[in-house]
Amino acid sequence: MSLSPQFLDELRARTLLSAVIAPSVKLLRAGREWKACCPFHQEKTPSFTINDEKHFYHCFGCGAHGDAIRFLTDARGLPFMEAVKELAGKAGMEVPAADPRDREKAERSVGLTDVMAAAQGWFADTLASPEGAEARAYLTNRGIDATVAKRFGLGLAPNARNRLKAALNSFGEEKLVDTGMLIKPDGDSSSGKDTYDRFRGRLMIPIRDPRGRVIAFGGRILGDGEPKYLNSPETVLFDKGRTLYNIDRASPASRTAKRLIVVEGYMDVIALDRAGICEVVAPNGTSVTEAQLERMWRLDPAPILCFDGDSAGQKAAIRAGLRALPHLAPERTLRFVALPPGQDPDDLVRSGGRAALDALFAEPEPLVERLWRHERDAAPLTTPEARAGLRQRLIEHSQAIGDRSLASLYRDEWLARFDALVRPQRAQFGGGPARPFERRGKYDPKTRRFMYPEGPTGPEIRAIGSVGIDPSMARALLTGFALFPEALTAQLEALAHLPIADRAAAAQRDRLVDAAMSGEPLDREALLPILAASGGRSARRGGIGFSFTRPDTDPAQAASDLAAAIEALTASAGVELALADATQALATGDDEAFAEQQRLHGARDEIKERLARLAGNE
Repeated sequence: MSLSPQFLDELRARTLLSAVIAPSVKLLRAGREWKACCPFHQEKTPSFTINDEKHFYHCFGCGAHGDAIRFLTDARGLPFMEAVKELAGKAGMEVPAADPRDREKAERSVGLTDVMAAAQGWFADTLASPEGAEARAYLTNRGIDATVAKRFGLGLAPNARNRLKAALNSFGEEKLVDTGMLIKPDGDSSSGKDTYDRFRGRLMIPIRDPRGRVIAFGGRILGDGEPKYLNSPETVLFDKGRTLYNIDRASPASRTAKRLIVVEGYMDVIALDRAGICEVVAPNGTSVTEAQLERMWRLDPAPILCFDGDSAGQKAAIRAGLRALPHLAPERTLRFVALPPGQDPDDLVRSGGRAALDALFAEPEPLVERLWRHERDAAPLTTPEARAGLRQRLIEHSQAIGDRSLASLYRDEWLARFDALVRPQRAQFGGGPARPFERRGKYDPKTRRFMYPEGPTGPEIRAIGSVGIDPSMARALLTGFALFPEALTAQLEALAHLPIADRAAAAQRDRLVDAAMSGEPLDREALLPILAASGGRSARRGGIGFSFTRPDTDPAQAASDLAAAIEALTASAGVELALADATQALATGDDEAFAEQQRLHGARDEIKERLARLAGNE
């Protein structure tokens, strides 16, 4: 079978060549390369070099040269496909199944890079010609001189239908169509519709693969018109979602700078390069994809996303952060910098130069902080429903993280911040200022309790334990969590500490907590039998009339009411403890205790009314 050039390039990029060769020879570090005695001929002085960045080895003694695949075929005698399968298995890639279309695609790709190189050269010559005056003036206005234009291979597509077609006619129309440089209208040649140039009247920006070969173009319109940017279509050379602009230059630069900057567009990359920052890439006019994230992480475990300061730019940053969540690991994350509102990197270069950029990139915002700030500021948190929604979104984001230990740390971090944020709103029922947890508790499966730094339970949870809850209320809550397990993780800590005197109900609670802490997916059909097996009241019969005791309730409403009930019970516990303190103070003759006692009685009545309203959701 034949494999596509894109697959083989991806395999080489994911393979650390020195790790493949190391079992065969002793490697010695030589700057950014490795040296060894050549495994293909006898020698005493090392003349065999390995370059991990360029993915090739070379022997200056015998001339042996190749990549990881070639090494396995030449040094170990493996057949080509066996070598590919071995490397793919270690890289976590799946070898494509045999497909006649792959062979045809590979055959079509032969010589297409030559077409693209010729097109780039022709565009560059046109930019330098008299008809490129307007485009050169545009570049000068953007601060791009001839040296920068040459470094990035910029050019001009004249505003004509067939100029490129005529200039590259020696390659034939078929290859020009296959590269996306010509558009072939629908219909056959007899319809009178001829092929014509795709790019017309645009500044041409070549897009290169990691090996520096031109595989596509981005064209920026000069003057008014839409679209502002026009990209090459996807071809056998160009997969937009797997390609990063400037990857060929940013790859070595990122290793020197020990960081990778990700910006929105081509001109942003060029602007940062003008300021001396070369370790910069950009997606090709689309949202950051998973494949692009993988490429970024191979260069830097924590790339810095620097998107425009406007609303669209910040939304793009959040989309990238959310897309990264399933793939996070201890050595794979994202960081963010926020540009001043309304500015892009080019504006910052013009106003502050390299110093402004260095100051910006010196303190990037971690992903955990960026997503927290986004969700916290999404809507006012003036109601229990809004606060419950924030908490639920945070939990859902943490559950999206594939690495379970990291997911747990994200969840703990976000919920600790959530507690610190909403605690002052609860303090109005507690008779005094509230303080946030220093950190959240750690669940102990033996005791089925969360352990805290200051003692066996947190202060608010201890308050619930000292007061106790009504048995019918406990049964209603357990029924609600079994019917709507998506709300269980959000309220798990409070549920684990509910003081339930009824043994059957307590057993139900413990089994629900264990199920939630197991890491297994939670669903209604799995949790409902827990209530029946523990000898308690069936969840399908429910308890008192809360919305969450009815299976047909809207899940969002049920989750909101469960959160409100838990919040009311927590507030009630604080009020009861404060009331006991006020009563004791009154007995010692404290003149202010009576007023405080009356205020707390009113707060207790208000909480009872809140619970009664929840119970009346028929």
